Amino acid sequence: MSRKRKPRGSDFKAKVALASLRERKTVGELAKQFDVHPTQIHSWKKQLLAGAVGVFDSGPRRTQATDEEKESRELYEQIGRLKMELEWLKKKAAQFE
Repeated sequence: MSRKRKPRGSDFKAKVALASLRERKTVGELAKQFDVHPTQIHSWKKQLLAGAVGVFDSGPRRTQATDEEKESRELYEQIGRLKMELEWLKKKAAQFE
């Protein structure tokens, strides 16, 4: 019989990953303690280490990057709309020729 997956919250994942980083217990011991597969612990630890850089980003630089991302998203949306309008106009113009 297969086991059902347990939904894990981000707080639980962070707790397990931090315990793994402390290296006070082996991954096998942590797996037993938290009832999680050791491979999953390694995965969460890698995710934590990869995302740790974002924690120390400075505020102004970070907001500038998000503003630029927002502006580029809006521009891409506008480009998409204009392309759709152009295709529609080409289709309608072809009917009158």
